[in-house]
Amino acid sequence: RIVDTGTIEADQTINYTLRIWIDYDATTEEASGKTFKGKLRIEAKQSAGDDLATTIIENLTGGSTYDNGTDTFITGEDPNNYIWYSGKLWRAVSVNNEAKTTKLVTQWNISAISYNSSNQTNYAGSYMESWLNDTSVDGFLGNLRDPDKFIVTDAEWNATLDATELGSIERPNGAPVNHAVGLLNVYEYQSSNNGDINGYLNNGLCWWTLTSYNTSDIRIVDNNGNISTAYSYRRRGVRPSINLKSTVKIVDGNGTETDPYRLEGDNDIDISGTLLNTRYSGEYIRFGTGENNLYRIVSHETEGLTKITSAEPLKDSGNFRTTFFGDNINFSSTNTIGTFLNGEYLTNYVGADFNNMIEDNTTWYLGTVGDNVSYKLAKYTDANGMVVTSNVTQAKVGLLRIGELMAGQFNRTGSVATYWTLTPYNASYLYEVDYLGNVGYHGPSNIRNGIRPSLNIKQNVIITSGDGTLQNPFVITLQ
Repeated sequence: RIVDTGTIEADQTINYTLRIWIDYDATTEEASGKTFKGKLRIEAKQSAGDDLATTIIENLTGGSTYDNGTDTFITGEDPNNYIWYSGKLWRAVSVNNEAKTTKLVTQWNISAISYNSSNQTNYAGSYMESWLNDTSVDGFLGNLRDPDKFIVTDAEWNATLDATELGSIERPNGAPVNHAVGLLNVYEYQSSNNGDINGYLNNGLCWWTLTSYNTSDIRIVDNNGNISTAYSYRRRGVRPSINLKSTVKIVDGNGTETDPYRLEGDNDIDISGTLLNTRYSGEYIRFGTGENNLYRIVSHETEGLTKITSAEPLKDSGNFRTTFFGDNINFSSTNTIGTFLNGEYLTNYVGADFNNMIEDNTTWYLGTVGDNVSYKLAKYTDANGMVVTSNVTQAKVGLLRIGELMAGQFNRTGSVATYWTLTPYNASYLYEVDYLGNVGYHGPSNIRNGIRPSLNIKQNVIITSGDGTLQNPFVITLQ
């Protein structure tokens, strides 16, 4: 029996009540103390959205295009080419003229690691290639939503060496590396604003490109938008790049920063009652009290739990709170920063209602990452990432480590603070993510840095409202 037919509009909810009648002639023995069940089956389909590649190019405002015969690049200082996908804000960079795939890059630095070891500028086999395409819980690709559905998994990434001055760089034609995730090369950066440094890809931070400058240096974009260089073992910001398939559709948004394009299959309208541990790295959450109540999902490092971190370092009355790390490089619940995080922070910044949602005991990995070694040593005994380091501590609240997702810098339109990580550089110094998105190090008692708490949310926490974007963060509660 068909109960109802029709169309459900975006953001519309229709409630149905299912009633079950017991036959009038049923005896007490037949009907009493029994459980009766019934079902409503809903058959639905979503209308096809707008073609991604065509819509982005045709609906540009505040930008234009440059066609090199192979790809059509979006140019300008701030075109409406913003896309929200898998918990992250992206910019559409170009559309392939033949395949109609769309290249994206994250708006902000998602993390910061070294490109490779000293005098190793090859992308193939590099630390960078590994981090970007790691499908485990620790890697970037492993935390994207349904990559086989959205992403070209064998895309070409051209890392040909080029020392040409910005504005004169030609399209690279060397042998590409095929992977799902890569970085932009300097030719693509140049093409985004006709060789100018004030285009939309200049996000005010320092970040790696895919292009080597010589046998020891990789080309980077600096905080002013200029092309500079850095030794391959240095640690700079990472802005991953992907290619969306031609079959991906736009179903909402106008491409602006506050209303980015939303993609079919990633645009969840009503997820009330959904477990938080089913959601994606980068999505925003309301957590805690006052001005420090915005957090982001990091990963699901511990099965069933959701690791989160504050969206920016903690503030007091609009100013970043800073602290010494401690007397030595070893984090614990009783060192200087650990005492604050597991005491005053829980009381004054989180509050009792949210405190109950936090897993009481989390393992924090304290592996040392020196020069010319993989970022994986922050958690594992070697670069294969198979055996977890024995250098750990237990605490309710901790910090992010080097190479972890969300250990970058975001939103350069406001003030930004350098903040501590958990990871030692050696026996005397500890890593920090600086205000430009680079990684440096200081003695734990030599400087005061900002604090970005990290913690695990219990597995029975559910979402009551929101869609996980910056404009509409998830609101959560204990189930």
